Amino acid sequence: MASLQEISRVVLIGCGATLLMDLWLMALKRAGVPTLNFAFIGRWVGHLCRGRVAHAAIGAAPPVRHEVGLGWLTHYAVGVAFALLLVGVFGRDWISAPTLAPAVAVGVGTVVFPLFVMQPAMGLGIAASRTATPFRNALRSLINHLVFGLGLFLSARFIEWVSR
Repeated sequence: MASLQEISRVVLIGCGATLLMDLWLMALKRAGVPTLNFAFIGRWVGHLCRGRVAHAAIGAAPPVRHEVGLGWLTHYAVGVAFALLLVGVFGRDWISAPTLAPAVAVGVGTVVFPLFVMQPAMGLGIAASRTATPFRNALRSLINHLVFGLGLFLSARFIEWVSR
């Protein structure tokens, strides 16, 4: 059974990795690169809670109350879940001795979720196939999740360093 300290570290690792990804997305947005609208994540989750999984176009779906906040909360909750996946796959010892390869592998592996679940459910098609630039959008998702994986490693190293 995991200790409260281990659980706390996993939560912090997931939040730290998600924060790094958010900083990356902010930099992209400032450079004029279109990025994810977290209101649409919240809208999708809001409709999911009401039993609707897929939409022809999430932007055309009726808004849900507090969708921006719900989108951000979901974004960070998923980041924590992916950190939990990392520790579940590579073991609890990774928390106290983090290495880069497992973190990047999990980060890159998690791109399956947006490409094959979120994007199709939001009406964008598998791997953004219904967008004007599917290859570019899928590649951007891959890079974003690579940054997330780097964030898993850096967050874990920082937490390990601070806790010495």
